[in-house]
Amino acid sequence: MPVTIYTTPSCGYCRLAKDYFRQNGISFTEYNVAADLRRADEMLRRSGQMGVPVIDVNGRIIVGFNQTEIERALTR
Repeated sequence: MPVTIYTTPSCGYCRLAKDYFRQNGISFTEYNVAADLRRADEMLRRSGQMGVPVIDVNGRIIVGFNQTEIERALTR
């Protein structure tokens, strides 16, 4: 199941999300939207949000580190 996370280097919740994925053996692709404007535009288009993290679990967009929603999306 593909997981993508849009982050910035200074985002504490981004670090929490990445730690959660690593601790649970979930591979993910990370895009630093502070350094990649194309990915920042993609994130905004897909989520309607400027804040990070924005997490895409198999096409389901989750804004922020919401562990309950992430776990629901991972089990579908």
